Amino acid sequence: MGEYMLHLTQEENILLGASAVRRLIEGGSGDAALLYLCLAQHGASEPEKLRAELRWTPEQFSAAEQMLCSLGLISAPSAAFREGAAAPRSNAAPPPPETALPEYSREDVMGKLESDASFAALLREVERKLGRLSEPSVKKLLGLYDYLGFPADVIFLLVSYCAERKAEQYGTEKPPTMREIERTAYDWARRELTTYAEADAYLRGERDRRRSYPEYMAALQLGGRAPAPGEERYLHAWAEQGFPPETVAIAYDKTMLKCHELKWAYLNGILRRWHEKGLHTPDEVRAENDAPRGKGKPAVSERELARDAWMNDYD
Repeated sequence: MGEYMLHLTQEENILLGASAVRRLIEGGSGDAALLYLCLAQHGASEPEKLRAELRWTPEQFSAAEQMLCSLGLISAPSAAFREGAAAPRSNAAPPPPETALPEYSREDVMGKLESDASFAALLREVERKLGRLSEPSVKKLLGLYDYLGFPADVIFLLVSYCAERKAEQYGTEKPPTMREIERTAYDWARRELTTYAEADAYLRGERDRRRSYPEYMAALQLGGRAPAPGEERYLHAWAEQGFPPETVAIAYDKTMLKCHELKWAYLNGILRRWHEKGLHTPDEVRAENDAPRGKGKPAVSERELARDAWMNDYD
């Protein structure tokens, strides 16, 4: 029996990684394989143009597209999913923070670099930003792209943000580690920052909050120094919840009267209870404190105020 011979010139060759080929074969879908070849030939392209070239119905195209997504070979644009189709993986509930990223092989990485121009460009830009990445770091980067489902532009924005924050704390000579970037990625996944516009809007809010940190530090009588990372987590949470520095100053006074020193957990307990009651401005807090206590209404215990389980989510 003779062997197959491909009638392709060198210029016509399309290189596919061994990992991609293995997944396509195991997937068992001819349509998915055909769509993947079409994507490999054209690179990023609008779904409607690809569907027109393949001469497929929307249902046939959507089924092939979903198969490639389930095989981890593409991240499909949300617009490509028609009514009744499954949602893209990036919109699914993210894995919990303790879940490790998949163990990618060297072949997986090479296959992705060969078949996905977007990921290859992302790696180049990240290495331009952080320096040469080790093989384990490249695999983590692939996990953010392939497993968590972040688009390349969102990942680069995330990496740039982490580098900016590390530079503020330690100087530009110390880039963020991939573990730090991974933790931030999980936080963004929980916040459902899955598009560039959403992530960019979040970062603009973050920068506005950080600009208010000196006012919070002044309210806590801590002078003009920058907050330590642990202190910053409290300031970030209070600013995100809508507490102005003036309200934090009231909570500080209560903490000093009770504890005779600044105890962050105790002060946070006060603010947490006010947040649960919807009290954020100084006027709202004073009105609550001036209101007569109902008969039989128990006083807030010190244990309740010092309770800080909510803050553990930020550690």
